Amino acid sequence: MYCRYWCRSSGNAVLFARLGAKLALTDRDEAKLQRTRDECVRAGPADSEQPLLVIAELSSETDVARLFDTTIKKLRRLDVLVNNAGTGEYGTIETTSLEQYDRTMNVNVRAAYLIATRGSIVNVSSLLASRSVPGALAYSMSKAAIDQMTSCTALELAAKGVRVNSVNPGITDTAIYKRGGMSDDDIAKLRERCKTTHPLGRIGNVEDVAQAIAFLAYSRGLMHHLSLVNISMLTVEDMQLAFVDF
Repeated sequence: MYCRYWCRSSGNAVLFARLGAKLALTDRDEAKLQRTRDECVRAGPADSEQPLLVIAELSSETDVARLFDTTIKKLRRLDVLVNNAGTGEYGTIETTSLEQYDRTMNVNVRAAYLIATRGSIVNVSSLLASRSVPGALAYSMSKAAIDQMTSCTALELAAKGVRVNSVNPGITDTAIYKRGGMSDDDIAKLRERCKTTHPLGRIGNVEDVAQAIAFLAYSRGLMHHLSLVNISMLTVEDMQLAFVDF
């Protein structure tokens, strides 16, 4: 499999490295970016090129332009773009500040908007884009915006041969909950609760989401049969039926 691929998520990047993709990775955290590169090198073929690393703030138009210029100069073209930049700000309509709202929209929506015209695009949204829970107002609004942007750009770019889809995970074991202010105890309780709300008896993991992204991303090679797939949104939720007492 041969693909030039751009991504901001370590779990997704490692899977694409295993699949033999040439990678351009970006994050605003240089140390995290280097750790992701090391994981990709260990996971990929022995003769694979080292991933290109670009430190960038994806809500900055200047940084995004530099990111793409650097990527195209190195890789010559972009086949797959996975937009997984995201932040979680938790609060209600009464407790969410405008600063939290703006930060969430800038990272979750503005960043995606700036980069949504290149490659086979997979946006990472959320189940909360369509299911309402208390205490996740700004985050849920931002992901609903991503769903609508995915649908609109899928229609607008189809004639150019650009497929746009999104993956909408349910509860997934990532650092976003801790970054959003949840304590270790709260996260442990969430994992325990998911044993009863998820038929598979567990919380989702990064590999679950990465596999769904890879399924949507490739239009040739290993997944040639996906060349006409443009299904807009794929929900990854372990058949979760109950979303109560979040």
